[in-house]
Amino acid sequence: MFIIDAHLDLSMNALEWNRDLREPVEAINQREQGLIDRPDRAKATVTLPELRKGNIGLVVATQIARFVAPGNKLPGWHSPQQAWAQTQGQLAWYKAMEACGEMVQVNNLKTLEDHLVLWNDGTPNAHKPVGYILSLEGADSIVDISYLETAYQSGLRAVGPAHYGPGRYAQGTDAIGFMGETGHALLREMERLNIILDATHLCDDSFWEALDHFNGHVWASHNNCRALVNHNRQYSDEQIKALIGRGAVIGAALDAWMMVPGWERGVSTPIGMNCNLEVAVNHIDHICQLAGNTLHVGMGTDLDGAFGREQCPYDLETISDLQKFITLFEKRGYNQLDIENMMHGNWLRFLRKAWA
Repeated sequence: MFIIDAHLDLSMNALEWNRDLREPVEAINQREQGLIDRPDRAKATVTLPELRKGNIGLVVATQIARFVAPGNKLPGWHSPQQAWAQTQGQLAWYKAMEACGEMVQVNNLKTLEDHLVLWNDGTPNAHKPVGYILSLEGADSIVDISYLETAYQSGLRAVGPAHYGPGRYAQGTDAIGFMGETGHALLREMERLNIILDATHLCDDSFWEALDHFNGHVWASHNNCRALVNHNRQYSDEQIKALIGRGAVIGAALDAWMMVPGWERGVSTPIGMNCNLEVAVNHIDHICQLAGNTLHVGMGTDLDGAFGREQCPYDLETISDLQKFITLFEKRGYNQLDIENMMHGNWLRFLRKAWA
């Protein structure tokens, strides 16, 4: 079945992890044997061949670069201009992948429909370009509001105003506080340009403020449920219902600490915590129960988002294993239309409405 994944940090992995994502995942992991600079070395799950193998023909692909003010201990860049330059390097990688036929940017209704025709023409996927919708995770790199239109002209179609910690336009995971006028100006410009608001990572204060001040299209590319894992990174039932009311789609994340309660980074293991794909279905099913339908969930894995097999479901070797969700959904009693909604249909309906 055709799959859309709403959150992959491809350019970050290519440039900061120095992975040639055109290679088989086995080749990348073999090359990383013995490296210890990052906890997920030799445990990669995502490459372009694995996307094709899993019939994952369209992804929401990120740019990401955090600005860190003095005293902020999170990793990041020391000026917005440096952060902007980093995102432009990431954009250059996507363009390089386009130039060699590995990827193609999807940024309007025509390019979307053309890409779907290609991927559903019945021929093998092995040499088809993977479609990508460009998204910015954390808006710190937008030096000032005028930069947003420049980014839009380069294909940017979704923005999450915050990531972890305090941000220049909103407050993110593990932070508190509101967006303020600078954030409101960002939202107004996003609305003017018809850029999708990605509510993922907004802290509770900024989440509610963003929904109050933004009248455009809203999604949540990769988020799970606070009712199942009690942390501010997750959405409360009240927040999920608010997103449902806005017509949003919420992508299920496969980062183990977001899936099971009590995860200790660097200590817990997926097998030890019984973290498998069935747990992800629990989060998806919880949202479906709140909605009363299957129209507001999708895939949003965040696989290889600074973690690998050491911190994802133990029954997932590579991203191609997303096809296993089909059987798991069937076991839960979901019908064929429900499953198509959750694997790709909801994202397509959302995009067609947003880009009409």
